[in-house]
Amino acid sequence: MTVDCVWSLGATLGEGPLWVPGEAALWFVDIKQRHIHRFDPASGSRGRWQAPDQVGWVQPTADGRWLTGLKSGLHWFDPEASTFTPYLDPEPGTPDNRLNDSAVDPHGRLWFGTMDDLETAPSGRLYSLGDGPRAVPTDSTCCITNGPAVSPDGRLLYPVDTLGKTIWRHEIGTDGALGRGDILIEIEDGAGHPDGAICDAEGNIWIGLFGGWGARCYAPDGTLLRHVEFPVSNVTKIALGGPDLKTAYATTAAKGLSEDELARQPLAGGLFAFEVAIPGVPASQIRIGI
Repeated sequence: MTVDCVWSLGATLGEGPLWVPGEAALWFVDIKQRHIHRFDPASGSRGRWQAPDQVGWVQPTADGRWLTGLKSGLHWFDPEASTFTPYLDPEPGTPDNRLNDSAVDPHGRLWFGTMDDLETAPSGRLYSLGDGPRAVPTDSTCCITNGPAVSPDGRLLYPVDTLGKTIWRHEIGTDGALGRGDILIEIEDGAGHPDGAICDAEGNIWIGLFGGWGARCYAPDGTLLRHVEFPVSNVTKIALGGPDLKTAYATTAAKGLSEDELARQPLAGGLFAFEVAIPGVPASQIRIGI
C-alpha cells in the first residue's frame, strides 16, 4: 500500500473532500484558514478561494450552483465571482456553533451537522435541508458531528460522534425522517477519533482517524476490513475519485500538533492519495430545498 502526498498545502484543518465527476476534480476545504480548494489531478492545476468565515464543506446543486456551509450558515458560493451569498442560518441562537461536515443522499437531500467551535459543549446537531428552505433537525446531538455517510441505495445514514468515538446507523424513511438508530462501530482507545465518513459502491464505510495515523474501511455490518497507515497523524476524511472512482483522496490536518510534532510530520495538512479495489459512488447533487 502506497500513500502519496499529492499536494503539500499545509492545511490547518483540511476537510470535506468531494470528487466531482463532471469536472474530474476534487473540491475540499481548510476550515480554519477559511479556504475552499480545487485540485485537478490530470493537469495538476490548483484553485483556492477565500471564504468570509470558517467553511466546513461545499456541495454542487442540480441546477448548476454550489452551496457551502460556513460558521454563519448555508451560503451560495459562486467560484467565478468569488462571492458568498447567505441562504439559511440553521441555528441563529447558537453563535458558538459552526457547520462541520455534510453529505447528499441519492434523492438529493443534503445532510449536514453543526458543532461547538470550542469542542466542549454538546450543542452539535444533525440536520437535513428541507423545502422552504428550512433546516430539519434530527434527534442526533453531540459535541462534534461528522460525516454523515450515506449508503449507496440511500436507505441508511451513518452519522459520526467524533468525541464519543462512535459511528451510528439509522434508516432513512421515505419522507426523509431518521429511524431510532444504533451504534454500528466503536473506535477503540489508542486508535484516534473517527472523523469524516463516506460509503463505497458496496456500502462499505471509510472513516478518517484524527490522531490515529490512518483511515479504516468497515463492512456494512461493522466488521473491520482494512486499515491504511499514513505518515501523518490527523486524517480527516476520504473521497473516492479518479476516472474509475478507485483513487482515494484524503484530507489531513496540522491542527493541534506541537512544533516538535510538526517537525516530525512535515506533510501534516497535505492532500494524500492511494488506490482501492472497490470504487466509490458518484456524488449526488442537492435537489431538495434549493
